[in-house]
This record gives sequence, structure tokens and C-alpha cells, in this order.
Amino acid sequence: MLQPYREILSRPGALAFSAAGMVARLQMSMIGIGIVLMISALYGSYGLAGRVSAVYVVAQALCSPQLARLVDRHGQARVMRPAVAVASVGLVTLVVAARADTSPWLLYVAAAVTGAAVGSFGSLVRARWSGVLGGDPRPMHTAYALESTIDEFVFIVGPVLATLLATSVDPAAGLVVPLVALVVGGYWFLALRTTEPAPTVAKGEKVRGSVLAAPGMVVLALVFVAMGAIFGATDVSTVAFAEESGNTGIAGVILAVFAFGSLISGLLYGTRHWVRPLHQRFAIGVVVLAVGVCFFVVATNLVVLAAVMFVTGFAIAPTLINGNALVQQLVAPARLTEGLTWVGTSLGVGVSFGSSIAGARIDADGSHGGFLVVIASAALALVATLAAYRTLRPRPDAVTDRVARAVEDESPSPTAGATVAACELAECVDPRSTVPQQRTAPADTDAAPPRPTGVTEEG
Repeated sequence: MLQPYREILSRPGALAFSAAGMVARLQMSMIGIGIVLMISALYGSYGLAGRVSAVYVVAQALCSPQLARLVDRHGQARVMRPAVAVASVGLVTLVVAARADTSPWLLYVAAAVTGAAVGSFGSLVRARWSGVLGGDPRPMHTAYALESTIDEFVFIVGPVLATLLATSVDPAAGLVVPLVALVVGGYWFLALRTTEPAPTVAKGEKVRGSVLAAPGMVVLALVFVAMGAIFGATDVSTVAFAEESGNTGIAGVILAVFAFGSLISGLLYGTRHWVRPLHQRFAIGVVVLAVGVCFFVVATNLVVLAAVMFVTGFAIAPTLINGNALVQQLVAPARLTEGLTWVGTSLGVGVSFGSSIAGARIDADGSHGGFLVVIASAALALVATLAAYRTLRPRPDAVTDRVARAVEDESPSPTAGATVAACELAECVDPRSTVPQQRTAPADTDAAPPRPTGVTEEG
């Protein structure tokens, strides 16, 4: 089952940058909750803690795509080395200011600086995979599954670790670990220059406008905001449901079960090659997720809720994997990091919105009101996906690029490249599309014909 993962990690430099990226990403699940835990403990105000955390999230949402655009143009190391330094200084300032009981305005400034410079290492890692694997869809599918599984692991471990440190060691300890992870993991990752994608400036490519102008990208970003709202609203609603059931401490376990279901499905999903078009798989994932979360509101006890969440969690990772893979098909290669950052940032913004709106509904109607926000968010994701379904199809030039790469790949026989190209074209061009089919060299007559759409094979 793990053979596809062993194959991609055996590529030169792949294991190193994936491991470094995992360390660097640990902060993304710890800084937000670490800020809330530290400030609420030191200042005695959850309101102030929430506002400072919101400033951090908004700054990251506004600035990460701009950092990503600079990365695409000038290179990962050149842009992110100073950015990591600035983010680290901002985080240290935030901790020192909070410990010194300074004015809240300094907390806002420090949080804004940290969020503006922290960037998105998940996008940087995925962009490297695209370069190392040449954009080949089969290993790229496995690579994106691996990175989504790592994301799930980070979001299982990070909040628990931050809470444990802040409550049992020191209120500021929950921010020390993400600071160390950012510095150590970030500079380790950026030191691995052999796998760094070439910047567009070096290639002589001109980049204009926003990546959101690409057809389908606005819809994809909106769907990711709605999915983030599902996760954010689920978090606070689960805590409220556990409190109403008289067992608040079990909420973290239930949420971990939710993430664990996603982790398992992500690992399994990445071991198979799926022939069904990517935009169809993404839409199916959104539908399944939307249906699954509707059962949260009818859970009668914590055991039932945990069981429903575990099953529903299986829809999360495949949907996120397909969403990230869609970016590669929707945007030009020179804008890949920026595109990936937009969807990642949209997810984070959605988490913030979802938790805030659900929190207000919980105050008025209890956990039931919070779970209704989850359902409303799922409905938004579903409607947006289905209404703009046609825009999620791959760019015609993305199909051409994939065919060209398949032909150019080294093959054991002169005709094997053409056979791969024909299979790729058959798999990624919708038969109803008006895009003319690409011509390929005649394939070996002994080669197996392309498999019908919807059939899977072992990866």
C-alpha cells in the first residue's frame, strides 16, 4: 500500500524537503490557539485574545498571497529567508509584550507583523513536488495526498501540544514551540536549494494580474472558505456539545477522531490512481462532505457524534487533495505557489469566520445553533461547486503541457512515451469539451488501450 509513497520519496531531495516542510508547518496549527491561550491567561480577557488572534489571521490572509507571488517571481529562498526572520521577530515581540503586560496595541502590531510575514510553507512544499515530479499527474496525486496527510497530522498534534504547554508549563510556552519550528524547519527547508523551483524572473516569464483572474480560481477559493467555515464551526460546536453533555474534556478527543478519519482516507486515497476527471472527484467530495456534516446536528450523545465525525472525516482529505491538484490545472505553472497559497489562505479565513459565527449562534441557541452554521457552510460550498462546475475543468494548455511532459519523459521503448501521452489525454480531456484533441505519435499496437473513465487501478 505504501509503495507509491516510497517511490516519490526516493526522488533526490524529496524526503528532505518534505520533512523540513512538515517541521516548518507545525506553527500553522499552534500560533492562533497559542495566542488565545497566552493572552486570555495573562490579561484575563478572551475578547482581547480573540481580537489579537483575528489580527494575526487577517494579516496572514492578506499578505500570504502577495508573498507567494514574490516567491514565484524571485524564488523561495530569496523571499522567504527575510520573511521568516521578520515573522520570528514579530512572534518574539508578541510573547515579550504579553509577558510584560504592555498596551494591547503593541500586541496587535506584533500579531500583524507575524501574520504578514509567516507565509505558507504548505504551498512551498507542494510547488517543489510539482518541480521534482515534472507535473506528472500520477505521482503528483500521491505527493498531494502525502502533504494533506501531513497537514492533518499537524492539526491533530499542534493544538493539543500548544494547549498542554500553555496550561501546564507557562502561558507563553504554547508559542515557543511554533517559534522554534518556524525558525528551524523554515531555514532547513530554504537551505535545500537543489529542489527549489526556478523563479519566473530567471525563466524570463512575465507575470501580470492576479491569479484569481484564472477561470475557476475564485470559485475554488470561495469553496475553500466555506470548507474552512465547516471546520471552524465544527470545532467550537463540538466543544459546546461536550460541555452541554457534562464532559468538556472529551471535545479534543472527538475532534482528533474527526481529523484521524481524514488522515486515514488521505493515506489510502494517495495509493490509488483515479481515472475519473479531477473536477468531478472534487465535486463528489464536496457533496459527500456536505451530506456527512448534516448528521452532526442529530447526534444524541458524544459517542454518536464521534462516530459520525469519524466517517465524515473520510471525505475531508480527498477533497482537499483534489482541490490543491485543481490549482495546478487552473493556473499557469509560473503562478503555482500563488494559486496554492490562495486556497490555503481561504481555508484559514473560513476557519476564522466559521468559529466566530458559530460562537455567536451557540451563545443564542447552544450547540444546535453552532451545528446549523456547519450545515449552512456546507450548503454554500455545495452550491458554489455545482453552480460553477464547468469552470473547474482544466485549462486547455494544462492538458497540452501534461501530454508534452509525458512524451518527453525517458521511456524503455521509443513508443512508450506516445502511449503515455495518449493515455493522459484520454484521462484528462472531457469528451464534451470543445477543446480539439492533441495529436500524438502512433502508439505501439501491443500497448494496452486507455481504461474507461471511473475505473481505478492500484497506484
